Amino acid sequence: MRDVPRVVWVLAAGRFASSASSFLMLFLTLYLSGPRGLAVPVAGVVAGAYGVGMLVGNFTGGRWGDRFGHRRTLVGCSTVAGLGVAVVPWLPVPVLAVALPGLAYLSATAAVSNGALSALAVQRGDRRTAVAIGRAASNAGFVLGPPLGALLVAHSWEALFVVDGLMTLAVRFTVARSLPREQQRATGRGDGPSLWRALRADRALMGLLPAVVLVDVVYRQLYTTLPIHLRDAGQPVGLYTALIAIGSGLILLLEIPVALRLRRFPSHPIIALGYALVGVGFALFALPVSAGTTILAMVVLTAGEILYKTTATAHVLDAAPDHLVGQYQGLYTGASTSGTMLAAPVGTAVYALAPGLLWPACGLAALVAAYAVLASGRTRPRSGPGVGASRGIRPARRSPAGSR
Repeated sequence: MRDVPRVVWVLAAGRFASSASSFLMLFLTLYLSGPRGLAVPVAGVVAGAYGVGMLVGNFTGGRWGDRFGHRRTLVGCSTVAGLGVAVVPWLPVPVLAVALPGLAYLSATAAVSNGALSALAVQRGDRRTAVAIGRAASNAGFVLGPPLGALLVAHSWEALFVVDGLMTLAVRFTVARSLPREQQRATGRGDGPSLWRALRADRALMGLLPAVVLVDVVYRQLYTTLPIHLRDAGQPVGLYTALIAIGSGLILLLEIPVALRLRRFPSHPIIALGYALVGVGFALFALPVSAGTTILAMVVLTAGEILYKTTATAHVLDAAPDHLVGQYQGLYTGASTSGTMLAAPVGTAVYALAPGLLWPACGLAALVAAYAVLASGRTRPRSGPGVGASRGIRPARRSPAGSR
């Protein structure tokens, strides 16, 4: 841990503050259907547009950092997004409906550049530790965010969004002063193959990304159908919140040590094992519901999350040629976000049709994803530009400042 560059810790601190103040994402539907007086379906459409902006930003925002510099992109997008969120309470509803997808796009683009900067600060092959530190910081922020947001809502809805926007600006100014100036230098267009050419050359990565979507559809049932399942089984809300707290606590306690212990092991078997444990954990929810069975299921699936989340993210970043790190970061985040958006409609449809089928189906889907990962790991790369970078043949050098 002493070898982790300072910039990684700075960016992790920024992720912690951003996660702790991400109130717009948490309270948007309540705000639109409450103080703004929109009908619930209309509020859902507007909130859905925000989600679409986030998804598009994840998939495409990385190209701006790769082209113009990730530091510049992070600073610029954070500035505009922070100012925009702070004035949300005073925007007319038609303007708000148009502005929200744009704010989501900017926020997602800034987050992609944050991840790319952290990856570029360390050598290829050592990125699991940096990813684990960032995820731990983000999880810690999300533990604090909901209760803090609830306190602000009790005082004032306007204060909720003003604090969100001001925290974004505070993170922007703090991080900007701490990042090496070298990160502002944009990568030239002629430095390597295009994104699609690099992806076509790496069939293993193309096989991994669909598995990311599939397993995230399964994993996000934790936040969509699981609370309904527990409620229908007569369990109190407290059991569900306890499960989430147990999962978050295990991640904060174990993810960094596990990443350090396993960082020299091949990625694909670890990711596949993580997917399989997620599947077993969700299949255990089919057991008769009690505190014991649900806690057991939560522990097993969280063990899978600890194994696969950090490893898969770092693996994709290690596969990226240096001039495409932002876009590869966006590909992984976008694939995961796609799973998040599909989880609720798919899970609730299956649960409404056959409640007892959902959890075995989740287990089977995660096992299919695990098999796909192992199969992709056996795929030989095609020869061509960018493949050497994706296999770690030419690792990135780290300067004393931690920049490229």
